[in-house]
Amino acid sequence: MLELAKAVSFLVCILSLYWAAISAFFLPGAQWEERLWMAAFKLLAAAAVCFYSGMVFSWPSRTNPTAFQRITSTLPVRLFFWAVAGIAVLFTLSWYLADAEAQAMTMRGFGI
Repeated sequence: MLELAKAVSFLVCILSLYWAAISAFFLPGAQWEERLWMAAFKLLAAAAVCFYSGMVFSWPSRTNPTAFQRITSTLPVRLFFWAVAGIAVLFTLSWYLADAEAQAMTMRGFGI
């Protein structure tokens, strides 16, 4: 039963990270400030889900050789940390590229 709980909690962890990443980049018509706040809120919710999943992964049982490990060393929490780093890098890069595009358009005389 613990293995099923691990699989379900890990799937929910992946889906919550997907939900947060999609909101950070694919909100049509939203300014970057709106996307930043919405992504931060959704990453906070994903953090709660991933840390709960990490607790499920560290539950002790006879068949769980990785029981009693730190929550930060479990697979769902590591996935969360990597996803946050990736989302932060991609969000910063998209913000920079959007500003560079806006500056290029105004220099060409198109105006925004």
